[in-house]
Amino acid sequence: MPKTRTSAASARTIPPLQSPRTDKGARTRARLVKAAKEIFERDGFLDARIFDITKRAKVSYGAFYHYFESKEQIFREVAAAQEDRLTAPPEQPPASDEEPSMYERIRRANRRYLERYRSEAKIMGVIEQVSRYDPYVNAARMASQKHFAARSEQAIRRLQKEGQADPRLNPAIVSDALGAMVGRFAELWLTQGYRSYDFDEAVEQLTIIWAKALEPAPETRSELRRRDRKTTGYSA
Repeated sequence: MPKTRTSAASARTIPPLQSPRTDKGARTRARLVKAAKEIFERDGFLDARIFDITKRAKVSYGAFYHYFESKEQIFREVAAAQEDRLTAPPEQPPASDEEPSMYERIRRANRRYLERYRSEAKIMGVIEQVSRYDPYVNAARMASQKHFAARSEQAIRRLQKEGQADPRLNPAIVSDALGAMVGRFAELWLTQGYRSYDFDEAVEQLTIIWAKALEPAPETRSELRRRDRKTTGYSA
């Protein structure tokens, strides 16, 4: 069965009033969504006005209601699109064909997430706020979290089979906990301005925490080595 990527767009349950039937209609709708994102970034959700969105998109006020029924609906579209950007695969494959180490895989994933979050920090701040009371926006946020958790859980299980991760760990719990740590850290740092950090250092520190959390304890390493020797018939 082919793998499918959990999409934040799947969290949307309210379709547009009118799907574009022409290329011109599709472009108009896309301009509205782009303009809405810019207005929400500038004014926040509560102060954003449909009039300002249509003015920025250079379309009539009536054209807005041809595609969307409310400010809430177009914001949900903006939020879902942003969550999809966060969970998209790398733009470019790794330069080397050599399999990266566990630490390097974690570091790349953390860097990619934080780079994308940082580049859209303004709209992410608004999304984080609205997700507290809008169930549709919250569903999009949760879809992103579950996407990362599912991918991390799969990786942890593989590392456990390879003897690189502590076999006592519950992959589902650990992936949820570490994913929540990175997500909350990004929000506090990049949208709320809780503290100022050097970007590269932040990536490395989060990666160290991730790697240390997965690392087998010394006694567990010894047990794994003994188990391997029994399996292979090797004795010291």
